[in-house]
Amino acid sequence: MIAATALTTLPATFRLPLGEGAEAVVDWLTTALDGFFAVIRTIFQGMYEGVYWVLETPPFWAILIVVAAIAFFAKGWKLAVGSLIGFLIIVGVDQWENAMTTLALVLVASLLAILFSIPLGIWAAKSDAASNAIKPVLDFMQTMPAFVYLIPALILFRVGVVPGIVATIIFAMAPGVRMTELGIRGVDKEVVEAGRAFGATPGRILRQIQLPLAMPSIMAGVNQIIMLALSMVVIAGMVGAGGLGAQVVQSLNRIDVALGFEAGIAVVILAMFLDRVTAAFAGQKRRVPSFLRSKRTQQHDATGDGEAVATHSMPTRAAITTSA
Repeated sequence: MIAATALTTLPATFRLPLGEGAEAVVDWLTTALDGFFAVIRTIFQGMYEGVYWVLETPPFWAILIVVAAIAFFAKGWKLAVGSLIGFLIIVGVDQWENAMTTLALVLVASLLAILFSIPLGIWAAKSDAASNAIKPVLDFMQTMPAFVYLIPALILFRVGVVPGIVATIIFAMAPGVRMTELGIRGVDKEVVEAGRAFGATPGRILRQIQLPLAMPSIMAGVNQIIMLALSMVVIAGMVGAGGLGAQVVQSLNRIDVALGFEAGIAVVILAMFLDRVTAAFAGQKRRVPSFLRSKRTQQHDATGDGEAVATHSMPTRAAITTSA
């Protein structure tokens, strides 16, 4: 019995100091790199205030016109009308200023997440070693509860909108990296080989072949980044970011069903607009660059013959318009 008990119970002194290690790292960052984080805080705050000024300074009807124009350009008049109705509902429930605050936070956080995730995705697609190193980090970022990010973010960046932006970037950028890598790795190898045969440099192949053909997958990653950024709105509101998240938190504290529903429906409208617009752009057709086409194909295109003919060693499907 004693031996069995010893095997099934842990010693009282056994404890892995993971939490203490993380706290020590954050303390060191706070003291050693305080100036660096102050600069980051200033940059992020300035970006947010600039976007918020653009959204809040014009009258609401001017923003509505811009929203309708973007929706019409992306998918047509149906999306434009639906977007107008949705944003008019936000105006009608007196959540316009809060919605613009939230939209500014989401746009800044999404833009930064995209700027970080796409180069990482390209690197992962080009290097198996980088891919194997990045994937566990992405798994950690996606599965760690978002509230945990707020603790060091509050310590390093203080209360306000910046901790919300930082936590949103960390939480949202993983799908951008994964979808970028998936899209580039999924480009037809024969098309890439044809580019090399035509003397294209690796940089030109990336810019004019791989990225255009992988754009539907990349845009799907951008869509997921924006959706995850919107899902962080309420959490960002808990650390002083304001906007619709703060309204939801306030309604929870007051048990105010009306305020919670109005703020929630405004978040839903923003999410639907951004989702439909990015999905529409993701579905647009992409073409293989003209330098991959044969001279005969280019001559036919110039004379309006309308029929592409691939010659030499170029596979026929390499000059076909590729759609999502």
